[in-house]
Amino acid sequence: MDILDKERLKECRLKLGITKQEAAKRVQISQPAYLRYEAGSRNPSIQTIAKMAEVFSTSTDYLVGKSADPTPNRIVVVQNESPSLFFLIETCKNLNASQLTRLTAYAKALSNAAPDSEK
Repeated sequence: MDILDKERLKECRLKLGITKQEAAKRVQISQPAYLRYEAGSRNPSIQTIAKMAEVFSTSTDYLVGKSADPTPNRIVVVQNESPSLFFLIETCKNLNASQLTRLTAYAKALSNAAPDSEK
């Protein structure tokens, strides 16, 4: 029984414009293992599927065919890679619902107002 939808895995990789070798590197698995997953001849562990979802900015449900929506349902922010974003998320954890609503509205307005060259 196939757990992973191999076509969706391939689609996600191609959407990023990366090779199978690069995908394996980003998922932190061997290239032969990745090749078997994309070929559908082997099923990855749940942890590997979660890492694939993170790398390809999608959800595990999308990769296993439980959802048609490729939108990620979680995002991992690493402090030393994105310190400002990490700080913002940590700060938001302590806000009440009203403050979060105001901050979200501000972020949307700011995003819409930013020229394309700044996005």
